[in-house]
Order: sequence, then C-alpha cells, then structure tokens
Amino acid sequence: MKIVVLAGGISTERAISIVSGTKVCRALREKGHQAILADVYFGIEKVDWENPFPKQYDLEDAVAYIKSFDSEVENLKKSRKEFFGVNILKLCKEADIVFLALHGESGENGKVQASFDLLGIPYTGSGYLGSALAMDKGLSKQLFWEGGVPTPDGVLAKRSEQKKTAEEYGMELPCVVKPSCGGSSVGVSIARTEEEFEQAIAEAFSYEEEVVIEKYIEGREFSIGVVDGEAYPIIEIAPIQGFYDYHNKYQAGCTVETCPAVLTEEQTKEMQGYAVKAYHVLKLESYGRIDFLMDAQGKMYCLEANTLPGMTPTSLLPQEAAVLGMSFADLCEKLIEVSIRRFERE
Repeated sequence: MKIVVLAGGISTERAISIVSGTKVCRALREKGHQAILADVYFGIEKVDWENPFPKQYDLEDAVAYIKSFDSEVENLKKSRKEFFGVNILKLCKEADIVFLALHGESGENGKVQASFDLLGIPYTGSGYLGSALAMDKGLSKQLFWEGGVPTPDGVLAKRSEQKKTAEEYGMELPCVVKPSCGGSSVGVSIARTEEEFEQAIAEAFSYEEEVVIEKYIEGREFSIGVVDGEAYPIIEIAPIQGFYDYHNKYQAGCTVETCPAVLTEEQTKEMQGYAVKAYHVLKLESYGRIDFLMDAQGKMYCLEANTLPGMTPTSLLPQEAAVLGMSFADLCEKLIEVSIRRFERE
C-alpha cells in the first residue's frame, strides 16, 4: 500500500508525534508498504511526483528534515493562516490511506479528520466528531456521566472567570487540574495545598482557555485499548515516582507497566466493559485507548479517551497488542485494516 504517515504538527506533543510517526513508518516499510513520513504542518518541499512513494527510502533523512523545523513552530503559528504544509494534501490524495501519528492540537481534535472527510482522503482512527468529543475533557466527562461511565466529580473552569482557591470552584483539596484539551499529561498537576492549587491553575491556563478541575482519586492506574469495538488486555501503569505525567510516560524505566494487569476476572470484565461503553459514548471509531483509575475499594473511574494513542517504544497500546501475540508492525497493519473497513462501509 502507498501510505503517508503524518506526524509533527504544532501541538505540545510534537516531539512525541515524531517518535510515533518514525516507528510506524519504519514498521510499515518492513512489512513491504511504500510508506513515507511527513510533517503535517511543514510538509515536504521537494517531491518526485513521478515516484512519490519510492521503494527505496531514507527514513532517517525524512526525520531530520522534520526536526529541522522544530525551532520555527511558535513563530510560524503566530503568522501563518494555512495549516497543511506544502504538498501534504496532494500527497495524501495520492495515498491509499493516511496513518495519523499526530497527537494533541489540530491533529487529534477532529480538524484534520474533518478536512480529510471533505476531500475524500481515508485515514486511521476516529472521525471528526469522536475526535473532537474525546479531545475536550470537560465535554467527555459530561458524556461519561450521561452515558453511565463512572468518572471523577469535577468542574470546568474558564480563564475569563478565573478564581484563586479550590473552594471558590466548589472543589476540595487534593484535586487534579488539567488543560481541557491537552494530551500526554502536559500541564496536569495534583494540588494538595492552596498554594499548589494556585500554581496548578496558572500553569493549566498557560496552555488553554479552559481547564478541568476534578476530584483526586488515589489508586491504581490502568489503560485499555479498544480496537474495532473490542477491548484489548488491560495494562496497569505504576510510576516509580509521582504520577503518570509527561516524563513518566515517555522516559524509559520511570514506570512499571504490567500487562495483563493483575485483577480478578470480574474486575477485568467490568473495566473492559466500561472501556467499550466509553468508546461508544464518545462515538469513537476504528480504535482508541481509555484510561482508568481504581481506588482501594475497587471502584473504577474513567479519566479520558485517547483517539490517536502513542506509538512510541514505551507506548501502552503496542504492549497490550503484544499480549495478544501481535507485533508492533502487525498492530500498525491491524489499525489500517479496521480504519479502511470504516471507509468501505460509508
């Protein structure tokens, strides 16, 4: 297949996206696909249009080209109006499918998906609606409540109505403060004192106009991939220090990950059932990853859904797939397969 792997972009997760995209592109090429790696925002200036998906391909050179734009992101975001980089849409139209290895702003919030729908470009992952719903943590929390998916109590706070204390928001300490539409735990804080709360609110608002403040649940952390409506084995995430923040997610050796998680059969079925319910409540398609907490009494809480889960060497979905006997490359092909089926049904 001719495949464009889209990575990079303008979000706070740009660096992780590049790692995901590189690993996916390499795996697909090892499987014999004519995959190329491109930055969705900066594009590729020079393309051999007689052979845009070559059998011989220098992936490392492509990665270096993408990274060469890293220092230009913030300046160009202020001045540039057009999102898609040079030649990106033309390349994507010529591909059999686009593998979205994007994370965070614009790549995971439904905007790219909606654009591709209008242009008739097939892509991996959920459509624009599910992507948008899952990206907004405040909105997804409301849908969880209405859909019978247990989730921590919380409130949505706006920068224009910013308050100083947790009590003013009707919340008790400790609590969790996080940007409403961020990812990879960027800007997420656990506030145990009023001073920490004030700092947490300031940091979260430095990323976005809206933040979610929710009850802190002390317990075990889990994640469950859902592929084509089927729950994968549960993985438990136990950071050696602190919580599952950006550093612990992507720095090897900082987190103990156990898959399948050590749970009773009843607990496993219950959590997987909630994962599938959350997947449908948020109108996800093809695949996603649902994150959970479980307290000491065994009560489960759904935290959020990820519509384009990380595909880095430390990412969770590939570890879950491995328990099913699926290699990383096999997983990449599986995600393409279920995504193509979605477009064939339309």
